[in-house]
Amino acid sequence: MGRAADRDASLELLPGTLDLLILKTLAVGAEHGYGIAQRLKALSEDVLQVGESSLYPALQRLLLKGWVKAEWGASENNRRARYYTLTAAGRKQLTAEREEFDRLILAIHKVLNAT
Repeated sequence: MGRAADRDASLELLPGTLDLLILKTLAVGAEHGYGIAQRLKALSEDVLQVGESSLYPALQRLLLKGWVKAEWGASENNRRARYYTLTAAGRKQLTAEREEFDRLILAIHKVLNAT
């Protein structure tokens, strides 16, 4: 497979990264699952394309941990949708995960740029 084909393939996220991205997305405000996926796709300029098979189990994990809460509402096209909101515990977790992720990225960057 060539380099161009590799760039077109879906990127695999590091473990835990999807949870961080969902928490960050919900920090802006309540959103339903499809909206979360679309926002991640748009903000990443189509690089991050999260499928339902990854997104909804991650949202369930976040619910069970108490980092998000959910309630039913009507979507933009008047369909019933489950809207997710960040909790106070979720905001605290977002801060902690963001700091840890930034530390990890800095360490990787140092290794890649070492001579």
